[in-house]
Amino acid sequence: MDNLDKELLETIADLHGIPEGSFNIRKNGQLLARNSTADIEIVPKTDKDGIDIIVKAGVSNRSVHIPVLLTAGDFHDTVYNDFYIGEGADVTIVAGCGIHNDSACASEHDGIHTFYLSENSKVRYVEKHYASGNGEGKKVFDPVTYIFLKEGAEFVMESTQLGGVTYTDRKTVATVGKKARLVVKEKLLTDGEEVAKTSFRVLLKGRESSADIVSRSVAKGNSSQFFKSDMVGKNACFGHVECDGILLGGARIVSTPKIDAVSPEASLVHEAAVGKIAGEQLLKLMSLGLSEQEAEDMIIQGFLN
Repeated sequence: MDNLDKELLETIADLHGIPEGSFNIRKNGQLLARNSTADIEIVPKTDKDGIDIIVKAGVSNRSVHIPVLLTAGDFHDTVYNDFYIGEGADVTIVAGCGIHNDSACASEHDGIHTFYLSENSKVRYVEKHYASGNGEGKKVFDPVTYIFLKEGAEFVMESTQLGGVTYTDRKTVATVGKKARLVVKEKLLTDGEEVAKTSFRVLLKGRESSADIVSRSVAKGNSSQFFKSDMVGKNACFGHVECDGILLGGARIVSTPKIDAVSPEASLVHEAAVGKIAGEQLLKLMSLGLSEQEAEDMIIQGFLN
């Protein structure tokens, strides 16, 4: 790996080199490095581009890293990754993609990820998207995530996009079984002419299932953000969707939450709030010696965290 690869890995996966344990590192559509362990096996697909990640039953306190790097212009990379989580397993999966594009042509990565969680298993899924480069070529991410939770399973997704991405269209579709739980924590920052679209489709199918989706976003410059959620409660369940955004400059945020209580025992809640930074917050921080830009940056950081 060169210095650029190392910088991207550190940004998207908090890695300072090749990790220990199970990992799969992909660069410009090709395998850069891979390792399996007795607990977590990574198997390349034979029918299409991608891998199967197989976590054995009962495995706990383990992690697997599957970052993707793109450093070539005029390149479209699509990968299909399937995750099979054994009964009672508890693992952390660190994904994410970093694009560096200095060319005049677009670079795009589309990760199609499908998660199958067995009974009473738990996954913490961390995905970061980041782009850099001085070229005029677009930097595009269009990830799709499918989640299937069996009885008692829990899936926690931490999705972060905080810089440089020209266009993204993220889709998440989940089916939540009996006593299973879905948690989504999204952080999003756009600037300039960037466009970000996020959509969630959640089916609370099992009795005592639950879902909590919280999106916090900041739109700066002339950027645009579009948030959609569609949550369906088909049993005695609880679902909560919250979308909070801060607008700066000439930016735009559109939030469209939808809830559908099919069962009379379903309890579903949605909240949406979009506004600007309060003037008194800026003044208070500036009175402590911060410049207006420093105060604004501090407020944004606190809001996203």
